[in-house]
Amino acid sequence: MIIRFAQRLLCETDPRLLWKFSYNLGWKGLRAVNAFKRRAQSATPFPAFLFLSLTNGCNLRCQGCWVTPTHPVQSLPLDTADRLISECKRQGSFFFGLLGGEPLLYRDLFGLIGRHPDCYFQVFTNGTLLTDEVAREMRRLGNVTPLISVEGRERVSDERRGGQHVYQRTIQGLEHCRKHRLITGVATSVCRSNIDDLVSDAFVHELAGRGVHYLWYYVYRPVGPDPSPQLALSVDEILRLRKFIVEVRTRAPIMIIDAYWDHEGKALCPAAVGISHHINPAGDIEPCPVVQFSRDNVGDGRNLAELFGQSEFLKAFRTKIAETTRGCILLDQPEALKAFLVQQGARDTSGRGTGLAELSAMIARPGHHLPGQEIPEKHWAYRFAKKHWFFGFGAYG
Repeated sequence: MIIRFAQRLLCETDPRLLWKFSYNLGWKGLRAVNAFKRRAQSATPFPAFLFLSLTNGCNLRCQGCWVTPTHPVQSLPLDTADRLISECKRQGSFFFGLLGGEPLLYRDLFGLIGRHPDCYFQVFTNGTLLTDEVAREMRRLGNVTPLISVEGRERVSDERRGGQHVYQRTIQGLEHCRKHRLITGVATSVCRSNIDDLVSDAFVHELAGRGVHYLWYYVYRPVGPDPSPQLALSVDEILRLRKFIVEVRTRAPIMIIDAYWDHEGKALCPAAVGISHHINPAGDIEPCPVVQFSRDNVGDGRNLAELFGQSEFLKAFRTKIAETTRGCILLDQPEALKAFLVQQGARDTSGRGTGLAELSAMIARPGHHLPGQEIPEKHWAYRFAKKHWFFGFGAYG
């Protein structure tokens, strides 16, 4: 598997992009994690990776999306985003996930990426706006990978994404990426309407054939103004997904990513660990993109190191998660999350003003924390990487 994947990277990608990927993300990413570990031991937290939502504008209206576009669209100012990235670099963090809305609608996207050639950026996009010109610009920059969301085949994609011909437009975006020899990823939020199509060897190998180099599986979370709770997975379906991830990693020439399980198959929450947090288009610092509450903002006069190091809210959130569940508190105990947010006096940063009401309407649903049913990693490379570089860090005692 590793040899075939390495052959694909060498043959399919631009050598300059592969070097940027290996150095800016690989080598610097490992150093960022080691720096994160040292800070965690000295009680001076700062995330190894930062997620920035650049805009709340989007051209689709997806089921279960937590982002609500405003009029006018709200965007993180270019100078603010530039400053935040520069402050992260001073702390040894060089990897950034760029989200929306749809980040390709952010007017200064490539200008921002171009200002920081020593960093690596992952652009979370629905792919419908990923034109030949966009892919060409990504190749020119070299330090960016598109992560393209695929939410099902033709019928399910249109239903899930609230658009017309979404699947075909997304596949066309993938073709542009392959043409320009980009390192390309696909993300899919697995739910009841797409699990049969997307959790399959046929889908994984089709993506590899389309020039996709990594595939990121998420568990669907019924949140936002259109939560569509009927799409939430059952316990058996989550176990089916986990077993498939573990098995397909041993045979497919593509990297399979998840952010839910450690090397032993135990559940975890990256926000509880503190390895990553999220900043929305208004500058609010949130535990993660789907928990749209905050008590800290990047415009309050403090730098990021002070904000992360002095945030009582983030500290309390990490402690609360570790004490409550190893999984996603939104799924496992939404009522406990609401009580915590009220007790903390956290602001609703959704832009809708309905965050607490949405939490009140939620009921507990199966998540990836399934004690006694853990499925450990089988492939040695994934076991080693997860154990030493990405997950755990003593957050759960």
